[in-house]
Amino acid sequence: MQTQPKLIRFQKNILSKYQIYNSIFTTLPFDTITKTGVLLPLFFETCKKGFANNEDPTTIVNTFFTKYQARRSEKSKINLLFRFIQYIERQVVLFDAIEDAAFPTVNNMNGIGTLRNLKESAINEDKLKELKKFIEEFKVRIVLTAHPTQFYPDTVLGIITDLSEAIRVGDLDTITNLLIQLGKTKFFNKKKPTPYDEAVSLIWYLENVFYDSFGTIHDYIQQNIFENTSVNNETLSIGFWPGGDRDGNPFVTPEITTNVAARLKKTILTCYHKDLRKLKRKLTFDNVYDDVKLLEQKVYKSSLEELNHLSLEELKSNLLEIKHKLINDHQSLYLTEVDSLINKVNLFGFHFASLDIRQDSRIHDKVFRSLVDKSIEKDQGIFPKDYHSLSEEEQIKILSSVSKKIELSGFSDELVNNTLETIKRIKDIQKLNGQEGSNRYIISNNQTALNVMQLYAMLKLISFGDDLTVDVVPLFETITDLKNAPAVMKQLYTNESYRKHLKTRKDKQTIMLGFSDGTKDGGYLMANWSIYKAKELLTQVSREYGISVAFFDGRGGPPARGGGKTHRFYASLGEDIESKEVQLTVQGQTISSNFGTLESSRYNLEQLISSGISNRLSNTKNKLSAVDKEVMNDIANKSFQAYSDFKKHPMFIPYLERISTLKYYAKTNIGSRPSKRSNSDSLVFSDLRAIPFVGSWSQLKQNVPGFFGVGTALKEYEEAGELHKVIELYNNFSFFKTLVENSMMSLTKSFFGLTKYMAEDKEFGTFWTIIYEEYLTTKRLLLKITGSQELMENEPVGKASIETREDIVLPLLTIQQYALKKIQELEKEEDQKDLIHTFEKIVTRSLFGNINASRNSV
Repeated sequence: MQTQPKLIRFQKNILSKYQIYNSIFTTLPFDTITKTGVLLPLFFETCKKGFANNEDPTTIVNTFFTKYQARRSEKSKINLLFRFIQYIERQVVLFDAIEDAAFPTVNNMNGIGTLRNLKESAINEDKLKELKKFIEEFKVRIVLTAHPTQFYPDTVLGIITDLSEAIRVGDLDTITNLLIQLGKTKFFNKKKPTPYDEAVSLIWYLENVFYDSFGTIHDYIQQNIFENTSVNNETLSIGFWPGGDRDGNPFVTPEITTNVAARLKKTILTCYHKDLRKLKRKLTFDNVYDDVKLLEQKVYKSSLEELNHLSLEELKSNLLEIKHKLINDHQSLYLTEVDSLINKVNLFGFHFASLDIRQDSRIHDKVFRSLVDKSIEKDQGIFPKDYHSLSEEEQIKILSSVSKKIELSGFSDELVNNTLETIKRIKDIQKLNGQEGSNRYIISNNQTALNVMQLYAMLKLISFGDDLTVDVVPLFETITDLKNAPAVMKQLYTNESYRKHLKTRKDKQTIMLGFSDGTKDGGYLMANWSIYKAKELLTQVSREYGISVAFFDGRGGPPARGGGKTHRFYASLGEDIESKEVQLTVQGQTISSNFGTLESSRYNLEQLISSGISNRLSNTKNKLSAVDKEVMNDIANKSFQAYSDFKKHPMFIPYLERISTLKYYAKTNIGSRPSKRSNSDSLVFSDLRAIPFVGSWSQLKQNVPGFFGVGTALKEYEEAGELHKVIELYNNFSFFKTLVENSMMSLTKSFFGLTKYMAEDKEFGTFWTIIYEEYLTTKRLLLKITGSQELMENEPVGKASIETREDIVLPLLTIQQYALKKIQELEKEEDQKDLIHTFEKIVTRSLFGNINASRNSV
């Protein structure tokens, strides 16, 4: 039977089912839900017609109440708005569940970008030998972070999972019960989660999704590409930040770090135990059953107690012994299942995920100064008394000679004590979970070689001595730091002590590059292009000194934070960028949308593997011509100037503070980390975190970080009669093409009709108009250079998913803007604190559904 087009499959399996199951809400046995379900479509139509007629949110809300609910009191009206919000939150959950259930139907699980397609292409092109070689060299590492971009509590995530399965099999009774359960389940936390709570939430994905999807992919590679011979590489690995990311989060203590590591080990042993129980039911043969039973008991005891009842080496050895008995004595019966468990043990060890430690370079500097002072005070002979007045080069020289461990304690500053104690705990975790348990320390806001050498010295002095089994990973984030990164790394590569350390780490250096803060600092085009150029130069300097560099990308979910169609970025890299590894952060709704089910996890992991390997197999090298490079540089610089001027506008900070939802992010209790870096009452741009910054523009449906400056840059080319140069760049350079397509996604998610009333505002009207005109210019010119008639023309399913979600939350956004406007009006009056507080609650609650709806996973 002929496969239907993807858009038809989407409409049939997602849109139609959503309309059917959404109608069930109105039949639920709750009087308030029934009334809300009847009134919400009327409110939606009022919103649609109102915005089409250029009405503002306040007029739209008032029109609805006048037309349909005129007898309600003010208190009753507010209660109905709250019920609308609650109802819409649950509609978003329903749509998420339906998309999850339909994922393997809508997407071609064996199509372009999958391992099967990669293998078949290699066979057809007589490149199977090369494919095997690349697979044994290539690695994908996804790193789960606790950054607060997901508003679903664990209880709701569980409902989504169960609801997806019920929808998949068409179990109407279960679907109805789950929708009732959804109606009774809270969508928000009364208090902030602890970092340990965040870790437990993400460990759910490790146990229920990644354990199986990683194993399935490795099994496929071994069985179908290597024809059941061993693969000398763990292609997939997983990193973990909750409990280890101390940057800006004072609640991550050394105790929490240790407890998270212990929980990771306990969880992976539990997974092994479950698999061994299944094997025990199958391997009932003489000379095998007792071996499996004994091994199962040892693993079970180890999962319950901190004592090691068996080592990782013993576990591997026992499994191999069972495998050999099956081959030699039992005709290899159930050998595939044993091989599968062996593969998982090789992938996950006793650590499950590697716990990364991260802290800001400025904190390290403060801690290190205290350490030096204490060492000088104790006359340990490590640092000269004038150390702090020495030049950077002289300080690095001293740090390079540090080797012995020292005992330092008694610091009055808790931050200093916790930082040094965390360094000690890394070694403890390595003893508990193996070296992979925690073997990377990331320095955010890394600016100089001294930043790296300070941490390098602390690791040796406090815990490791000359046997340093930790990778020091500098994170370059701002445009200036990205520009300086090659010189910083050259200084480190030519440092004899640090180069000796790299020798012990297999001549490999991991460098992290931050998309989120880069975009916040330099705008969309400049941030992405600066990272691309930095990767080229860092590859060049690393190769020059015999270092294999691995780039770790700090990406968020939306295009403005390095997200979008991520695999296309990796497929578009040229030969001048080292590409033996793909490493990236995954967070919030990106985890649940791209990796929330076994099918979506497997599909998107295969896309990442395929993008990296096909880039190396391809004869098309994505080499940028001199002319195209000049145009790319020029566009990036012009857009950077436009974005920089925009940030300097006197209304930039006031607009974010008073017009956006920025200040409400801290009230949502979705993450343990504070929403800004300092405790200052006033907003300082450098203190602002990328997530609430990008999120606030998203709530306004303006998505500034995903496009601002692009239109201005392109317009200069148009006015000079040189837009053809940009069109040629778009056709020639797949990296620029990917940037354009992701920017178009940001534009698709924008809706300026929501805030059009601001154009008439005496204080902010001019500023709003600047944003709107940039949006119009960017949209017009991106359509022109791509030859498209509408945004996302070549991605109809992605566009349909976005449009459906935007329709679902349109009433929610209208209510949010209505509440924000009410707060501004009430603040000018006296004795309105209670009413202001009520409307602030409406704004905060409205954040949840809108952020969750921003996911578009198909």
